[in-house]
Amino acid sequence: QVQVVESGGGLVQAGGSLRLSCAASGIMLGINAMNWYRQAPGKQRDLVAGITSSDSTNYADSVKGRFTISRDNGKNTVYLQMNSLKPEDTAIYYCNADVLKWNGRSQDYWGQGTQVTVSS
Repeated sequence: QVQVVESGGGLVQAGGSLRLSCAASGIMLGINAMNWYRQAPGKQRDLVAGITSSDSTNYADSVKGRFTISRDNGKNTVYLQMNSLKPEDTAIYYCNADVLKWNGRSQDYWGQGTQVTVSS
């Protein structure tokens, strides 16, 4: 089985920074894309940032220039550096990993989420 575990959330004042981490573990051939999503109360879960196995990245317009996604393939880990945080960044942040299984098929796995709260 594959597990995806996020860490690094917390409470921060507006303008501050946080770094989220997400580690995937278990039986897998590799990991394709790794993504960060977020979901605020009463809203849908939206893509924040993604990174492919070749380190190609994409960001939601609302976080461009403030957030940076990166990955360590040796550790099956993805990071989200969040700077200049705003109250509207408050949400539960979820990690998603597109895992390549030994049968040659890909499967999505999700973490349990980590809360990020930005106070004004």
